[in-house]
Amino acid sequence: MTEQKSQEEDKRTAQRLARSAARLAAVQALYQMEITGASWREVRQEFETHRIGAEIEGEQYREADITLFRAILEGVVERQSDIDKLTDAALVAKWPLGRVDPTLRAIFRCGGYELLARTDIPPRVAINEYVDVAKAFFPEGQESRFANAVLDHMAREARAEEMTAR
Repeated sequence: MTEQKSQEEDKRTAQRLARSAARLAAVQALYQMEITGASWREVRQEFETHRIGAEIEGEQYREADITLFRAILEGVVERQSDIDKLTDAALVAKWPLGRVDPTLRAIFRCGGYELLARTDIPPRVAINEYVDVAKAFFPEGQESRFANAVLDHMAREARAEEMTAR
């Protein structure tokens, strides 16, 4: 019985890590799309073929939940206007989304998609996941706190009932 529980726990941990890797890959893909002008289909194919789960420059990339990766990437593209409006509402008037670092912009868009469209994912989970992504990109900066504040504001707008419930 203990071995079975351990195997189930290992499986849940692997699933959680794969979902986290999908979120990180989606942020990277959106960043690449913005910087290079490549289409989401081209970037999705590149990530699925050459990046996710691959070794690049001596660093092993984790396997990702491909279904979640695709959903985030395609969802952001489909709902970018709504997501950007939600993000702009969370930012101060003198600091519009266009002035935000492209990596943070990608984090806000991925997180915004999950907050608007993925009601199966608790808002606090989405916030924590994308704050962790911000910490990965900006380990020494204030960006993770900024990401937390913006995503929290977005969640309170998009899913107010869940954010006030304890």
